[in-house]
Amino acid sequence: MRKIAITAVAALLAGTSVPALAQAARDSEERAQANAPIEEIVVTARRTAESSQDAPVSLTAFSADTVDKLGIESVADVPAYTPNLTISEQSASLTAASIYIRGVGNQEPSAVSEQGVGVYLDGVYVARSAGAIFDLVDLERIEVLRGPQGTLFGRNSIGGAIQLISRRPSEDMEAEIRAGYGSNNEWHGRIRLDSGRLGPFAASLAYSHQQRDGYVDNLLTPASHDPGAINSDAILFALNGDFGDVTVDYRLDWNHRTGNGPYFQLLAATDDFRRFFGASQTFGGDPFIISDKRLDQGLQAGFINRDGELDYGSSARIFGNSLTVSYEANENLTLKSITGYRKFFQDTILTLSGQGNLRGVVLDPVTYAPTIAPVVPFVGNNAPQNQWQFSQELQALFDFDTLSFVTGMFYFYERADEFNRQGLTFVLPGGQAGLNLSPTQAFGGATESMAAFGQATWKPAALQERLELTAGVRFTGDRKTINLVGDVIPAVRGKVEYENVSWLGSASYRFSDQALAYVRVSTGYRSGGINPRTNVINIFEPEDVISYEAGLKTDLFNRRLRFNLSAFQTDYDNLQIQQFTAGTGGATARIVNAGKVRYRGVEAEATIVPVDGLTFTGSIGYLDPTYKTFLYRDPVTDQVINVADEARLPQTAKFNAHAGAEYRTPVGIGELSARLDYSYRSTVYYFALDRVNPFNREVRSRPDHNLRARVALSEISLGDHAALEVSAFGNNLTNQENIDFGIDFGALGFGGASFKRPRTFGIELKANYR
Repeated sequence: MRKIAITAVAALLAGTSVPALAQAARDSEERAQANAPIEEIVVTARRTAESSQDAPVSLTAFSADTVDKLGIESVADVPAYTPNLTISEQSASLTAASIYIRGVGNQEPSAVSEQGVGVYLDGVYVARSAGAIFDLVDLERIEVLRGPQGTLFGRNSIGGAIQLISRRPSEDMEAEIRAGYGSNNEWHGRIRLDSGRLGPFAASLAYSHQQRDGYVDNLLTPASHDPGAINSDAILFALNGDFGDVTVDYRLDWNHRTGNGPYFQLLAATDDFRRFFGASQTFGGDPFIISDKRLDQGLQAGFINRDGELDYGSSARIFGNSLTVSYEANENLTLKSITGYRKFFQDTILTLSGQGNLRGVVLDPVTYAPTIAPVVPFVGNNAPQNQWQFSQELQALFDFDTLSFVTGMFYFYERADEFNRQGLTFVLPGGQAGLNLSPTQAFGGATESMAAFGQATWKPAALQERLELTAGVRFTGDRKTINLVGDVIPAVRGKVEYENVSWLGSASYRFSDQALAYVRVSTGYRSGGINPRTNVINIFEPEDVISYEAGLKTDLFNRRLRFNLSAFQTDYDNLQIQQFTAGTGGATARIVNAGKVRYRGVEAEATIVPVDGLTFTGSIGYLDPTYKTFLYRDPVTDQVINVADEARLPQTAKFNAHAGAEYRTPVGIGELSARLDYSYRSTVYYFALDRVNPFNREVRSRPDHNLRARVALSEISLGDHAALEVSAFGNNLTNQENIDFGIDFGALGFGGASFKRPRTFGIELKANYR
């Protein structure tokens, strides 16, 4: 039996077939689409609409139905189902994320830091990782593109790109409402209204609300303000105008989040640190808390906010709108304009101590006289942090019989600023006394970027258009200015400019209707800049990368088996590494161009439908990094040395996998479905060098196992035009305790982390009217 299966697959790849499969290959594409057991998703990975199975690039796509079934509420949920993607929600913030694809990303959270993975909402670049987590109110699909996307997506898509595409307004009048309740007193609801086509216009409005209590009991606050609590409102408005040759699409998104970040607890500390803060109760303060196990109860003191009030929580507002205009000049030419304006604000209490109101011996910084006073490992108020951006992209898409190409220009302008007041007690040697310090980091900056690009695809008619050759190039010019003020560094203004040419070449061949193979070489570029979170002028150069990739995409056995495979090698030069070096200046960090690294890896995804109603899905991602050079200046000898043999891959798992199963069957009143998903992710380290971050091992996230389940009864008739769905779901069903995000405060003498949310359950009702 095994030989028969292997022979059949080999025959398909060679362009021949066994009789049963040959008959399936002769079926029309229309019939295949109508009866295909595996969903076909149309993507815009190459700026034009095509099947995900036709795009010669490693990508994972999620339809709106899949997003619902998997319970994806933000981009932070996507890595559980995607090879070689890591997204870590940063401690304290309600919206900040560290996003990595194939080991390439950015861990620096400042308002002027550039991403390594581009995030796009309806074609508009979301520039700041600090505002990358927002409610996904009403999506049509999610696309995760792996590898450099420097030609069509441009700067800062050096690791890949994540495209979020919202749903278009329906042609008919429709309504959908859903409501749910779950663990930690969580309520969520969403309503979507479609106007239907009214003359040339169609509009939709979606609103969502989510609120829950925290999941760690802070004895100093009510449940609604415990760590992990959230209250979020979001709106998405879409308007489509169809004027024949001209179509206009306008999108507006708004998200307001208030709440408390996850509980950040201390895991490890030096002896001096333990001795100093451990004496708190002796002086009438709260007990010192340190544990490497997840705590369900603790003390988390607040901080005086910018209004002079004691505060425990955070708030964030994200607003954006985009206007896309397409003009079909003729059957061969389409002109497109994408205009975007976005802004972001956050006011965050940096509760990064996991302690109550501690007391200790503090020396006066002038007289050195000792007094008993409140002390704290680290706390702060990052407020305000503001960012706004404007972008304009013009595209011309040409499509002839065997030749198509897209060319265009891109302009981007951004301003961002941050005012970060911090409070900390610096423990003196011996642990008998400390110094209370209040450093301030304040800075602002502007970025202007311009680009011109073009990419062409040719399918020679002599080969029945089975061969596809693609080439592309993009020129980018960046100009950045930074204003540094505050205590960390004397007031200074810096300016840098960079230029880059990125290119792409790929070839794919469709052996049959069921199999496509491709090879791809692409480059990418991540802008350099000036790091504002340090006590010296820290200028760093751009990163450059070249990636080699080969892949196979197949739909076999009448599209009951889909198997995609890719292997890649990425050569990285001028690698930007954040060296977090907290000390008397607060949470400071240096960004250095450490050297060269080579990433090699594979990705595989499979979907199997053995019988109607039963679907199995699975994926694996493997990454093997090799540092060729990692330059480090030894603070003792002041010599630059190569520590490549010590370097770790920060914020990235070397291996991740997913396996899922779903069964659907009709029952008397509707359709019953049950789904089970298991995800695995290997160890994640948050810093590159143990010699810089001595608690790197203690704050790492160990191998993570996650089990999710969902049971639903759908298509329950409520009349001729309405239907109801009832579902129950659970997450982290094994109640695994693992770290979500870790920080090593190095010279301050401690390391800590926030843990993933414990086991949760919930129910949901959804009603549709069409």
